[in-house]
Formats: sequence, C-alpha cells, structure tokens
Amino acid sequence: MELRVLHYFVVLAEELHFGRAASRLLVAQPSLSYAIKELEQDLGVTLFNRNRRGVALTRAGQAVLVEAKRTLAQAERVSIIARQFQAQQMHLLRIGFEATGAGTVGTAAQKRFVELHPEVRIVPKRFDWGAEAEALRSGLVDMAYVWLPSDMQGLQMEIIATEARFVAMAYTHPLASRTQLQIMDLAEEPLLWTKKAPKAWVDWWAVNPRPDNREPVWGPVNDNVEEMLEQVATNTAICIVPASMASYYGRPDLVWRPLIDVEPLHIAIAWRENETNELVQDFVSLCVEEGKR
Repeated sequence: MELRVLHYFVVLAEELHFGRAASRLLVAQPSLSYAIKELEQDLGVTLFNRNRRGVALTRAGQAVLVEAKRTLAQAERVSIIARQFQAQQMHLLRIGFEATGAGTVGTAAQKRFVELHPEVRIVPKRFDWGAEAEALRSGLVDMAYVWLPSDMQGLQMEIIATEARFVAMAYTHPLASRTQLQIMDLAEEPLLWTKKAPKAWVDWWAVNPRPDNREPVWGPVNDNVEEMLEQVATNTAICIVPASMASYYGRPDLVWRPLIDVEPLHIAIAWRENETNELVQDFVSLCVEEGKR
C-alpha cells in the first residue's frame, strides 16, 4: 500500500466526486478510479458507494479515512524530522519570515549569531502573508519570525519586537497631506487584502470590524508585498502595514503615515515544541536579548 494511494483516497473522501478529486490531485480520472479500486482490493472492503451523482463513503470507508489521515500525518512527521537533521548535518539554520521579518532586531541577532557560530550558515526563507508559522510546523524552516496574531499550535514563541501600524498610500492620495491618521479616517478607503492568509489574520490587519461596527471597504486582493505596494502606488487602494516597511520598502511614489489609534504589531521568534537543536535555542536567546535593547 503506497502513501500516494492513501492520499488519493483521502482527497476523494473529501471531495466525494471523482472529477473534482482528480483535478485537485492533478491526475487523470481513470488513473484515480484504478488506484481506488486497487486499494479496495488490497484492503478487501468497499470504501465508496458509487452512483451517478458522485460517491459516498461506506462505514468501512469512514473508519479507514480516520486511520489514513493519521498515517499520512505521521509520514509527514517523519519527513519533518529528516529535514531537521539534514539541515543540522549541513550546518544550516533556516529562518522563516514575511516581508520585513523582525526588522532591525532580527538583523542584529543574526549578525551576533554568525559571530558566535561561524561554521553555521543562516538561510533566510521568505513566505507570503501569514504563512511562516505553517512553514515552521511543516519543517521547511527551523524557526520563524511570526507576525501575531497567528496560529501557534505546536509552536513556542517569545515576543521580541513591537511595531506601530502605518498606512501606505500613493503620494497623490488626499490623505497624504496628513502627518498621522486614525482608523476612521480610512472608513471610505478601499483596502488591499489577501486570500492567502487566514480570515482572523486579514481582519486584524484591516481592523475589522471598525469602531462603528462596519466592515472596511474591501479593495483588490494581492499575494505578496510587491503586488500590494504596486497597487497602492497606482492609487487603486491603500494598505495597513508595520512601521518597518516604510524604510525597507521605501519608494518615491508612496507615502507612509502612522495609524495612531490601533493596536501595534507584535513580532515573535517561534520554534517547534520539543525542539532538540541547541543552535535554535542559542538563536532564540540572542533574539530575546536584542529585543530588550
């Protein structure tokens, strides 16, 4: 029994439609049908009842689904452990971040770490909106600068930096003449957002709901910081960002104004629970020290 076939089974159980499952798996529908029949033969039970409208899990299929998900999760855990040890053997320390990461705190900690551990190479890995925590859970990185709020299940963290939130807008925008802004100044302004991040993350950045219990005016979507700022520069919409972006992503066609009446961004250094790599703890300690300066 192959893990690939178990994955096919789980996806079909979620979609309950061979066509949709095949599209999601990027395989031909006959190949999917054949794989599921082979799995049923190997197990000696019928996993799905088939009809013209789709498929439905049998009682046996429901029980097998629970175990299949556990098996796939455990297989992924094996891969995570292997990737961790591979990175250690190669003297790599992989750090996940989005946009400006932890700003100057992260940069200072990395410089000090390299001085203390010249044999270790720090590998920064950038992720798009809100994805750094999941990358850490999945073993793609050894630690991450996480912008809160975020799903921290299975992770530990220390807050190392706090940044005010700013509004970015085109230099021709009517609000650009202001020196600072309040959230209700943005009541009628289209706001850029993303479908890639969890809703709670999007709502926090958008300050949704607003003090008058209304939603923001939702503008276009974007997948990363470059797309977002390009749309801001064309005066399509505005965006709310951490203060560090004003210096890290400075450009002549944008202005940045502090948003003075909203909660600031808290940035954490995060690592996996039960982490055994001593270098991770060394780096965390340096981040905490730099955050206190």
